[in-house]
Amino acid sequence: MIDTIIFDLDGVICSTDHYHYLAWKKLSDELHISFDEKDNEKLRGVSRMESLDIILEKSSQTYSQVEKEEFANKKNTLYQQYLKQMTPSDLSVEVKETLDQLRNKGYRLAIGSSSKNTKLILKQLGLENYFDAICDGTMIQYSKPHPEVFMKAADLLGKNYKNCLVVEDALAGCIAAKSASMHVAAISSAYGSPYADYHLNTFKDLLEINNK
Repeated sequence: MIDTIIFDLDGVICSTDHYHYLAWKKLSDELHISFDEKDNEKLRGVSRMESLDIILEKSSQTYSQVEKEEFANKKNTLYQQYLKQMTPSDLSVEVKETLDQLRNKGYRLAIGSSSKNTKLILKQLGLENYFDAICDGTMIQYSKPHPEVFMKAADLLGKNYKNCLVVEDALAGCIAAKSASMHVAAISSAYGSPYADYHLNTFKDLLEINNK
């Protein structure tokens, strides 16, 4: 019996991909590294430092760990500046109404995101106090496909992993949830994933899941 739903944030509750892209693009341009939207797709569901390493693979230069950390911090500063442009109007009516209906059905709702900006994003969307638990990148050691973020979200609520449904838009997230013995609902880019138990054409399709 599913009694808890854990949502990834980026690409599920809202879309911040464009802001990530703009920040990585600006940093890449400054480092004279080619970077386009196709390259950006490789960074989905990947931690900031791992994303940076992927970008730097295209550089002919070698950078120290200190330099890498400076680059990552600069990207995050740029990203946060873009995020501050978000408002509650960036939260779709469909998502908010679906969340409200799921809550009314008695589900516990949580966020499981590897983003360290999760709380800022939720605040900008007017959802900072909405979810029963939030586990983000500031609370975990391992990024997806490791299941840590979802396991901790469930632990915060004292819930059995087998009673949790994870909603994900990235393959790495689907793998992470499945390895924690959780149910998986795939949406957007993860639609059709062999690791998913449910495939959502739209966010509101969550309401059609037969909870047994």
